[in-house]
Amino acid sequence: MLREQRLVFVLVGIAIATLFFSVLPGSSPGQARYPHGADRMSISDFPSESGHHIVHRPIYPNRMGFGAFNSGGKIPLGLKRKGLRIVVTGGAGFVGSHLVDRLIGRGDSVIVVDNFFTGRKENTNVVGTLNMLGLAKRVGARFLLTSTSEVYGDPLQHPQVETYWGNVNPIGVRSCYDEGKRTAETLTMDYHRGAGVEVRIARIFNTYGPRMCIDDGRVVSNFVAQALRKEPLTVYGDGKQTRSFQYVSDLVEGLMRLMEGEHVGPFNLGNPGEFTMLELAQVVQETIDPNAKIEFRPNTEDDPHKRKPDISKAKELLGWEPKVPLRKGLPLMVSDFRQRVFGDHKEDGSATSTA
Repeated sequence: MLREQRLVFVLVGIAIATLFFSVLPGSSPGQARYPHGADRMSISDFPSESGHHIVHRPIYPNRMGFGAFNSGGKIPLGLKRKGLRIVVTGGAGFVGSHLVDRLIGRGDSVIVVDNFFTGRKENTNVVGTLNMLGLAKRVGARFLLTSTSEVYGDPLQHPQVETYWGNVNPIGVRSCYDEGKRTAETLTMDYHRGAGVEVRIARIFNTYGPRMCIDDGRVVSNFVAQALRKEPLTVYGDGKQTRSFQYVSDLVEGLMRLMEGEHVGPFNLGNPGEFTMLELAQVVQETIDPNAKIEFRPNTEDDPHKRKPDISKAKELLGWEPKVPLRKGLPLMVSDFRQRVFGDHKEDGSATSTA
């Protein structure tokens, strides 16, 4: 049943996008078109979260914006980026919803389509990525793929740079997700080289913040929910595994810069601050409940021992680096979780991605 629902969702999304661009032409009489084919839209693909995609083009074709670029893929400096009508699939998810906020905040008109499937093993999105690449090819769009640090597997190189090929067990219990992302990157580069599709690739490291699913199995959301519920914090293995945690607003800023820039990537987008699982648990204790207990359980198979991004490339070419440290961002996430865990969820959009 889920397979049929996903297929219907993909087909509906493509139909909406096709209708959208058929009804809304790139220019009208009396309005100048962008030179060198600049009157284009862009598509952003977020397969890590229920299949987010962004399809956008300018509302006012006589000015450049987020989806407008010259034949070299470069957006001239000093031009205002506004007046875009954007379709986002998966925009109700964790990262997608924060990106939608950012787009609306700068004056874009945003339409969100979401099937509300999130955190499921079935959503590897290889087929979804292929479909959206095909759409990008047909309409001349720029395509953003949000890949993941999972492509590095259990890395033998630390920290990880974009040129590292990774260490992935292709038949392990985690391989469906890891290999799905690697395949999505392969497809994206194939369309770029073979069909001339403009693409951008981001490799996202662990991200946290308001609106995360409370019981999605991710370590930060697990620890926060457990501490709020007065449950022991479950640490798998000896707790010496390391991860790097970036606040969601930092990630959104990186994605915006990548999408509007001239470089294909891939780019590591993550916070290089490294924490062991025990250190993370202690930060959660300090933030929520100093008396919260820690419970050790057997580790899961193929759990990476270390994960930390080298973001030198993003610093140099995108001018990006994270600004929000864990101890500043975590309380904002805790406030959002506290409202939802205890049934005091506000509908006024008070949870914010700004730190």
